[in-house]
Amino acid sequence: MPLIASISGIRGVVGDGLTPEVLVRYASAFGAWCRSQTIEGERPTVVVGRDGRTTGDLCSRIVTATLQAAGCDVVDAGLATTPTVEMAVPKVGAAGAVMLSASHNPEQWNALKLLNSAGEFLSPEEADQVLALADLTLDADTTHAVAYGHVGTYREQDFLDYHIDQILALDFIDPGLIAQQGYSVVVDGINSVGGFAIPALLERLGVTDVTVLNGEPTGRFAHNPEPLPAHLTQITSAVAESGADLGIVVDPDADRLAFVADGGEFFGEELTQVLAADFLMRKTPGPFATNLSSSRAIEDVMGGFGYPVHRSKVGEINVVGVMKETEAVLGGEGNGGVILPALHYGRDGLVGVAMALQHLAETGEALSQIKARFPTYVIAKHKLPLEGLGDPHALLEALAAQYDNRDDVRLSTLDGVKLDLNEGWVHLRPSNTEPIVRVYAEAGSQAAADALAIRFKQELMGSVATAG
Repeated sequence: MPLIASISGIRGVVGDGLTPEVLVRYASAFGAWCRSQTIEGERPTVVVGRDGRTTGDLCSRIVTATLQAAGCDVVDAGLATTPTVEMAVPKVGAAGAVMLSASHNPEQWNALKLLNSAGEFLSPEEADQVLALADLTLDADTTHAVAYGHVGTYREQDFLDYHIDQILALDFIDPGLIAQQGYSVVVDGINSVGGFAIPALLERLGVTDVTVLNGEPTGRFAHNPEPLPAHLTQITSAVAESGADLGIVVDPDADRLAFVADGGEFFGEELTQVLAADFLMRKTPGPFATNLSSSRAIEDVMGGFGYPVHRSKVGEINVVGVMKETEAVLGGEGNGGVILPALHYGRDGLVGVAMALQHLAETGEALSQIKARFPTYVIAKHKLPLEGLGDPHALLEALAAQYDNRDDVRLSTLDGVKLDLNEGWVHLRPSNTEPIVRVYAEAGSQAAADALAIRFKQELMGSVATAG
């Protein structure tokens, strides 16, 4: 299995691509990079956290020891959500952080998500610097280890309470109002950190009727961890049968968030950022930023408030970059990510939950009623394995050439190929996290979206001859 190094981190199957040697190589390089960002003579601090994967503790011990050997003082956040680790970085004045999580990938995967001193994913330029340092260690005579007197220290610190404190300190979050509603909530913790982090937040928000499914962070995921409808039959049934007001679903590191509406209807991860926008535009309106693969529904809702939506390449750091350029007050990704700059520049499932509950409490509406107000689109998410495809970039270039200068199609090659058609859109791009080409399509129905995705998968495969 190949190792995937991208702006989303260093990712692979543990023992098959992501080996102890690989962990040492990249952790050492990151430690050296953090030293380069620190005043000479001072040791940088690096925060390390992990999700609930069975390999998390093993990988964490390798990474923390390697960082110490590279001259970094390590603050071990232990089991933690990715947004919690992101917020911990400026809290302790760290030079960066390593979050051990492969997000939505199956449990045999793990990854090093690398953050800078702002608690944000490395920019492409920063990532290139770390990768260059990692390449140096391929030479057996080169090492990033420091001399005995400069070895780093180690301590443990939990940051979840701090993270929740900062969410509750937001001007527009009123735990008292939320508590008065007496909401009944079902949480699917996917046997990882969301299983304790989301209930802890709900308790602080005054929600006492909480049922937790798959709450133990064993890393043995009860179902496929990507929050898609086919994987969430357990929680949709539980919400329907219990009469709960809503269900909350997160991925293994809790930076992605999806809801189940009252009655057991899947609300949809694509609508998470739309719900957040519908709430925040009534409070602190302004521009919004999201990626090319997100639903058109965000433009429809933002248009009702009179503010623009700015699009970026896929990847959290790309969205954050556009948010800063456009001074967006809110951003996100259609995979269930909500980015609130007033808290921090990172996808945060916890703040998404707080904003949703506040919105329900203020409007007095059920989640199903809010969904009924939103435009109806359906996204089909398909994949093509890279094996046997050849160079995916050449294939995408050949496909784009077929649609260039067509009056009935709006073509974007910012990130792979995106084609906006009258009946919907399709976006084809190499994944940052898996050895696949992602083929996303959106239309007015599931059948129409699937038909678009299948059509363009076939066209991409047909471009093999053209690319050759």
